[in-house]
Parts: sequence; structure tokens; C-alpha cells
Amino acid sequence: MVGLIGRVTGRIGTGLVGEVMVHVPQRQGSEAFLAYPATPGGPIPVGAQVVVVDYQPPRTVYVEPF
Repeated sequence: MVGLIGRVTGRIGTGLVGEVMVHVPQRQGSEAFLAYPATPGGPIPVGAQVVVVDYQPPRTVYVEPF
């Protein structure tokens, strides 16, 4: 999961649980994950591309803008 590129479908920010759609090649499709910002900062808007920097099973990722 780490290093994959996704698109924000639910706003991500400090104190907010967002959502991203990530293309998972092993499963040949895209999947939704709960997303938190990897570093504090401004919110990441819907539609922005992000990179996964940490993955916590089963469906949580920490992301940074791409």
C-alpha cells in the first residue's frame, strides 16, 4: 500500500477522517480507505491526488499531497 497514489473523495484534515480511493494492482481495481493526514497542515480537498505514506490494517491510510 505504501507509495500508491490515490484520489481524495472525502475531505482530509486535522481532526477530520477523510476518504481516498486507491488503485490496488493486486486486486485489479480501486478501493476506498479511511484517510488521515500524515503531517499536520491545511486540509486536503476533494479531488486532490495523494500518496500513501503509511497503512494500518484493515482500511486506514495516512497520506500526503502528491
